[in-house]
Amino acid sequence: MRRRTFLVRAIEAVAAACLARVTFAAEPAAGHAGERRGEMLYRPLGSTGVTVSAIGLGGFHIGQQRDEQESIRIIRAAVDRGITFLDNCWDYNGGASEERMGKALQDGYRDKVFLMTKIDGRTRDAAAKQIDESLRRLRTDHVDLLQVHETIRLEDPDRVFADGGAIEALSAARKAGKTRFIGFTGHKDPTVHNRMLDTAQAHGFRFDAVQMPLNVMDAHFRSFEHDVLPRLVRERIGVLGMKAMGGQVVLESKTATPVDCLHYALNLPTSTVITGIDRMEILDQACEAVRTFRPMDRAQVQALLAKTATAAASGRYELFKTSDRFDGTARHPEWLA
Repeated sequence: MRRRTFLVRAIEAVAAACLARVTFAAEPAAGHAGERRGEMLYRPLGSTGVTVSAIGLGGFHIGQQRDEQESIRIIRAAVDRGITFLDNCWDYNGGASEERMGKALQDGYRDKVFLMTKIDGRTRDAAAKQIDESLRRLRTDHVDLLQVHETIRLEDPDRVFADGGAIEALSAARKAGKTRFIGFTGHKDPTVHNRMLDTAQAHGFRFDAVQMPLNVMDAHFRSFEHDVLPRLVRERIGVLGMKAMGGQVVLESKTATPVDCLHYALNLPTSTVITGIDRMEILDQACEAVRTFRPMDRAQVQALLAKTATAAASGRYELFKTSDRFDGTARHPEWLA
């Protein structure tokens, strides 16, 4: 047998085994479709008592338009169409994403949304400074959810929960009314997510929300869906899905369409699926995915995963896991301070 043929068959065998073990995790909880109001779905954010739109507006893409007014138009159009969950981060586009979102949320729009942003600082002082800078850019006195960004290293939980660590700044911000809830994000490895949850538990701290990649490829490779999602559901922590299309890289595999990708993520027990929207037709696409979404049964999930199994087995289409392409804090360690 030729080496290439052997490798292909080996990958297919591994993919088939992974498919068998992930199908259960891909099935939604009973009644998880959410409450439909107009063309949008709304779901509970864990045990917070808050309901958010099933699709969230990603903050990175909203800072890349050549014309700032176009960014503002997209944000307001998204809110007008029922999207309430807005994502952002202190480091996105050098602060432009927060500044543009802040302008878009004037004229009463702030009251219509659940606003989230993230900070990179791992020390109390660095995190506190970034929190205040974010609030200034966003033109608000508080966000609804504040998250530790890019929890991607095994030592990140230790730094965040160390004496003088970032969790002290986030807790102080919540006490001061600068945020209602606290969470963390990461895209590298489910082991790091579980270690962050374990470290929080050891310190008597409970996160309100956790953000992680959930997509048709993740189900087969170093899977957040398999290794983290059940724990979040069990502990009633809000699930924020991201990278449904892997920064468009998943689409390069030609195994799933954009709507397939969004439907798959919506079918999981996610509170919201954050997706990048950089122009009006992509907003239309996201809203169409929500409008046409119906909970998928086991056979439908298996059929979609079967299409992606071979392509997903090596992680080549999840570059956020297998490269540093998406690791802003690796390229800018000074953000961690």
